[in-house]
Amino acid sequence: MVLGLSSALASQGVEVTVLTTDSNGDIGQPPLDVPLEEPVEQDGYQVRYFHCSPFRRYKFSLNLLRWLWQHASEFDLAHIHALFSPVSSAAAAIARQKKLPYILRPLGTLDPADLRKKRRLKQIYAALLEGPNLGGAAGIHFTSAQEAKVSERFGTQTRDLVIPLGVNPPQPPLLRGEIGKTIYSKGEARRQLGIPEDQPLVLFMSRIDPKKGLNLLIPALESLLVGATHESPLPNFRFVLAGTNPQDPDYENRIREKIKASLLSSCTTITGFVTGELKAALLQDADLFVLPSYYENFGIAVAEAMVAGTPVVISDRVYIWEDIQGAEAGWICSCESYSLAQVLREALQDEGERQRRGENARNYALKHYSWDAIALATIDAYQRILNAE
Repeated sequence: MVLGLSSALASQGVEVTVLTTDSNGDIGQPPLDVPLEEPVEQDGYQVRYFHCSPFRRYKFSLNLLRWLWQHASEFDLAHIHALFSPVSSAAAAIARQKKLPYILRPLGTLDPADLRKKRRLKQIYAALLEGPNLGGAAGIHFTSAQEAKVSERFGTQTRDLVIPLGVNPPQPPLLRGEIGKTIYSKGEARRQLGIPEDQPLVLFMSRIDPKKGLNLLIPALESLLVGATHESPLPNFRFVLAGTNPQDPDYENRIREKIKASLLSSCTTITGFVTGELKAALLQDADLFVLPSYYENFGIAVAEAMVAGTPVVISDRVYIWEDIQGAEAGWICSCESYSLAQVLREALQDEGERQRRGENARNYALKHYSWDAIALATIDAYQRILNAE
């Protein structure tokens, strides 16, 4: 999100500086091999990396905060991504002290379901830090209207800014083996994974996490196998589970074992984490993308599937569901296994309808989730804030 937005803003003439740390994802990874505390030019904007220290686990950096304190007056506005993160919380406090207008993007952390995790600790954190930060912000950047509607504000009256996340449209397919080209061709994922062209591909591509609704999806798919009859036949679908969870490998292993012990074992391919060409190829080759999450403030993987022309099956807790329903870009279910099975059956039985909704999905995503559209909406929000100061 941050890099895509920064590049899109820069293309519209906004001067952007990204402050971040040399943290390299999960615990145990070596730091990024990047220049520290000096500008790095990238896609029209600057990035400044700071060493993660102390509290490396929390991606904290005293040097980053020191730099912000010294240079805050050089900027017109700060756009801070994440709440309940020590470095982001401290950055907001510095911006408030330095009279620098700032926007907070909560990344779903104000959702009541998310606030129930470590509830007591978050209540204390909010009272000491995030409550004042929210109250002093020029705006809160929500990525869907539903996220804004359900989010906790801790008694503050800060304005809402509803701006979706952006996605890049896929590159056009090229003939496989074209010299000097690395872009995938149509059907490449099926070829790599050994999935026949006439077998509908149902794709789950997300973090393997309890909130993603795999406990609904697995029995729903099983029921399709059990419930297929001569009167209500179903095509011989293939389920692809793509994703991982380094923070909770035990849960990921339980899901893998559950599938291996189920009826799905013979029609499931588990890929682990995918990126690059294979990820793009899977999104393009899938006949359905499914994400029955219990809560999802936006669902970037859903938008990525849509822009690839793949219709989606999502729960009504993925907060862009109303957009998808209105655009007829997929199917919506409740967070019940029987409801999910029902819409999956409907979608799998009608290839023509899948194609129609996939085309609708692509058109909607290109119009509303393109980085150009997101950049213009963000600039408009910035200008409204600055004109009000």
